Amino acid sequence: MTKVYLASPMNQLQASLVEGMDVLLSFGCYKRFLDSYVPSFNSLLIDSGAYSAFNSGKKIDVIEYVDWVQSFPKYDAFAGLDDIGGDWRKSLRNYNYGGFPTFHDTDPPELLDELVSIAEERGNWLGLGLKPPRSGKGEFLRRTLERIPKHIHVHGFALREYRRQFVFDSVDATSWFWDSFAVKKRYPWLTPAECIDIIVKREKREVLCRKEDAKQIELFTESQSE
Repeated sequence: MTKVYLASPMNQLQASLVEGMDVLLSFGCYKRFLDSYVPSFNSLLIDSGAYSAFNSGKKIDVIEYVDWVQSFPKYDAFAGLDDIGGDWRKSLRNYNYGGFPTFHDTDPPELLDELVSIAEERGNWLGLGLKPPRSGKGEFLRRTLERIPKHIHVHGFALREYRRQFVFDSVDATSWFWDSFAVKKRYPWLTPAECIDIIVKREKREVLCRKEDAKQIELFTESQSE
């Protein structure tokens, strides 16, 4: 069953409506107003926000990022600062400061074994990321996932389009709030809050469906073993 983390809410309305949900917080685009909302979230995954920073031309200081992570008393895991530009050697240097590593399709294939070793030292978490455009890269994901030991928790960064094609332990939903705009365009009589609420309900319903699927698979497996 894949756990989905909703990307950082961009305003107070969004933050209020994702109460009880799993949320990904990004250092690169964190808003101070979220401080009071964080305790209302079900769980946290913390990310550097390197991709957003890269697109905006900003730079993230790895020490400032790690210090910020420590301000949260509880979280599932935090991602090490990877170099979105493709400099895997720089990523390795940044991983010395902490956080789980991420393997990208731009990295040399032999690097994966080293990143798995780092992951095993840091709670058995490993990230997988693709350089945009992400479509058409299923074969890379298949080969990579086959090489990763089963005890490693694999998080797919912005890989929800592959969620039903491959098994990830967790993924993040980076476009959930943009989806509410599509709802608004289709049903203009709804308020923005109602549109966001619909998207959040969709995410919650998907969680329930995944749980039911898991129960059915478990029941089927048990019946087969009798």
